[in-house]
Amino acid sequence: MDKSLRFSAIDIGSNAMRLLFTRVIINGGDPSFIKESLIRMPLRLGHDAFVNGSISIEIAEKFIQTMHGFMHMINAYDPLRFRVCATSAMRTADNGVELVGRVKQETGLEIEIINGMDEAALIFANHIERTLKAKHHYIYIDVGGGSTELNLIYDKQMLASRSFPIGSVRLLERKVTENNWQDMKVWVKENTKKFRPIKAIGSGGNINKIASLLGKQKGDSLNQKEIKDILMKIKPFDYHDRIVKLGMRPDRADVIIHAGSIYLNCLKWSGAKKMVVPQVGLPDGIINQLYKDYKIQLG
Repeated sequence: MDKSLRFSAIDIGSNAMRLLFTRVIINGGDPSFIKESLIRMPLRLGHDAFVNGSISIEIAEKFIQTMHGFMHMINAYDPLRFRVCATSAMRTADNGVELVGRVKQETGLEIEIINGMDEAALIFANHIERTLKAKHHYIYIDVGGGSTELNLIYDKQMLASRSFPIGSVRLLERKVTENNWQDMKVWVKENTKKFRPIKAIGSGGNINKIASLLGKQKGDSLNQKEIKDILMKIKPFDYHDRIVKLGMRPDRADVIIHAGSIYLNCLKWSGAKKMVVPQVGLPDGIINQLYKDYKIQLG
């Protein structure tokens, strides 16, 4: 008999906040993860955090109200387990811990401000390795608003991981230094030079949008030329036309070129010719980890 379990995840990112509801169907073999709903709130915490060092009163109030709304939806969905994770913007903001305390007091929701390594591990928890070939090397590139998480994978196992303070919103706000870029370049080259050929895996809202603009389906591959070509087509459009003519969200339209540059640099430095886009991200990884922990607890 099939067994159905419900889990929820909240991802408090630098460019947006996401609430994911997922049903896990268990029927003997590998479980099936069915996304029942994904709610995305385009609240850009990264602008305040990266430019001013703290989240403004106005944005903080919107953040608190969003968390109230998410709490009500979680209560209505009644998941078996849920988890709330905040990433780069909340790590950077001087008042991040204060806001976490306020959310706990007002809503009962406990927010974990996770570090870059934890973020990379949760992204890897998406079990992308199940679709990978044995004895092959991959570099997993997840680009967010405030940071980029990189995982090096061989034979379906993670060999190394690193988080860098390079993200689409940080680039937009000119808060990425040459040293940041150099650190990423050195890490990628040093960790991939012995592993050729290597293939890339890309996750994040911007690479998903790039893939859709290219007419790609979930799990399809992109090559460097395709990414460069679509970015060159997007670049001449101003912010308004990217929204109206290309159908981009306002908070995607001004950062997609910046995000694209991160993916292209990682591809170039690693020597990867192609990148698979599985269309999964941090919320999916949180759900997978919740399910794994649940199974361990059951014994």
